Amino acid sequence: MPLHRFPPRLWPELRMREGICARLPQHYLRQLRDDTPPTPVHWRPHGLRSRRNPRTGQWERVQDVPVPVYLPPAAHEGLWGGEGWIRGFRYAGNDKLSTRLPKTWKPQLFERQFYSEILDATLTITVTMRTLDLIDEAYGFDFYILKTPKADMCSKLGMDLKRTMLLRLARRDPKLHPDDPARREAIYNKYKEFVIPEEEAEWVGLSLEEAIEKQRLLEKKDPVPLFKVYAEELVNQLKEQEAEKE
Repeated sequence: MPLHRFPPRLWPELRMREGICARLPQHYLRQLRDDTPPTPVHWRPHGLRSRRNPRTGQWERVQDVPVPVYLPPAAHEGLWGGEGWIRGFRYAGNDKLSTRLPKTWKPQLFERQFYSEILDATLTITVTMRTLDLIDEAYGFDFYILKTPKADMCSKLGMDLKRTMLLRLARRDPKLHPDDPARREAIYNKYKEFVIPEEEAEWVGLSLEEAIEKQRLLEKKDPVPLFKVYAEELVNQLKEQEAEKE
């Protein structure tokens, strides 16, 4: 006899079909279910389904097996550009006949300062060399944050920055350079291709737990005092009595 009505592997999907999870905005659910694979960082895909073996001349199937990457909590406090910890083994004394020893490869980290035009703030962030290259390829820090999808960002800090930037762009916040309206409009026009509705920007990058709490606050209703309830009932009763007399 099975212990559960549904197998545990289906629990996450079933959770999204009922209760408060089912009432989350559709645009948030779409981005939550987006399973686009991240850009390969620590491995290089073959790009082929099959190839000929140079020794035997036989066609062999080619499989792209991604290297598992572990993201420690520190990765979500910085911008590592998709890099993480790689766990594997090494041979003692570089001798393949010796014992294999566990080893973890970690990216080299740097602290750098970045200026955000949209936020008008200078941020000190821990990054990798790959992050610096990606920022250069995107032609600026703000463009990198706005263009990079969640699967490649791999950072809670990065998604929080994206949500903050999108909200400011959606609201065209006048607090940005209040003494220089021309510069403010130039910045908003520079990034206008990334503008989305404010009600969608508020949900960008939220974890499921954060989204549930946000939805709970939106649905929260203040309790009605009892004296108001009784007063309304009394008024309705008096109206009914007047109507019966007529």
